[in-house]
Amino acid sequence: MNQALLEAKKALWITDPNPRVGCVLVKEHQIIGAGFTQQVGSHHAEVMAIRNARERGFDTLGATAYVTLEPCCHFGKTPPCVDAIIVAGIKKVFICSTDPNPFVLGKGIERLKEHQIEVHTGLLAEQSMALNPGFMKRMQTGMPWVRLKIASSLDGITALPNGKSQWITSAQARLDGHRFRAQASVILTGFGTVLADDPELTVRGLNVTRQPLKAIIDSKLEISPSAKVLSSGDAVIFCSINDTDKMNALFLAHPHLKIIPIPNEAGKVDLAAALKYLADQFHANEVHVEAGFKLNGSLLREECVDEILLYQAPVLLGKGLGLANLSAIDHLTDASRWRVIERSNVGIDQRIRLVRE
Repeated sequence: MNQALLEAKKALWITDPNPRVGCVLVKEHQIIGAGFTQQVGSHHAEVMAIRNARERGFDTLGATAYVTLEPCCHFGKTPPCVDAIIVAGIKKVFICSTDPNPFVLGKGIERLKEHQIEVHTGLLAEQSMALNPGFMKRMQTGMPWVRLKIASSLDGITALPNGKSQWITSAQARLDGHRFRAQASVILTGFGTVLADDPELTVRGLNVTRQPLKAIIDSKLEISPSAKVLSSGDAVIFCSINDTDKMNALFLAHPHLKIIPIPNEAGKVDLAAALKYLADQFHANEVHVEAGFKLNGSLLREECVDEILLYQAPVLLGKGLGLANLSAIDHLTDASRWRVIERSNVGIDQRIRLVRE
């Protein structure tokens, strides 16, 4: 199953919005085939593993399959994987975790058992779910997994008092950040970051076959039609106003741009509703946030963030903007608590990943 998980990791950048799944076939104590889920509309992991075994000259009759997620049992853009397993003559299947997709949700396991195939579940389940936090969350709650990426100094400064932030961390850390961009469905930022940095918000320096959707929180629709973030790829802007003139100017320059007015009671963008829109309309599993002090704070205050991806450079900057604009608290017991799930060195910097307690 560890080998199947390694196969699933090969799918990190390509399967969205489908889950990353790996499959390994074993017969007579030998791996005879392996595969991982391909791009949307192409083969899933089980079919790839069966095909790989046959290409290598192995007979799959009586083999055991190790799969990181429950095989699908419905017709989508591809036929059901359970049918491929049944036809291949596989007699035993080990599965990390069940698929929370309501079209599957245990039905794949039942179908296999109906054909006298021995099924075991739960082996390395946590590792499988860790590869697909966004898919799991969206299927279970209708909301995407939100990862807040922050680059800071040791003293928690993300920008100088004059707004300059390029570059606090090293080139290695920045490239590592692009790896997380590559696995996201959406890269989200705020108008303040667009105004200060004019970013492209694309995946660069990596061999990728897809670019994530770009989303901008711009309450008053102040973004310029010439902003780099709008110059390539699909984008959506969430605002709180219906300003026909501003919308028409943007549509004139970018006909495929989507502008979604979605105000909250305070007259700003309803962040939770915006995230729900991304999940519903774009099947967004993971939203990767690269924003500034204000939007970071708003997302954290409204408890929209599932994970913090923090890159810390070994420098002290003194005064400047902090990690996020958070409200003051009077008691330490009121602090927002996070749990470290990974800590590693990236070049001269440190990468820390945290999830809510």
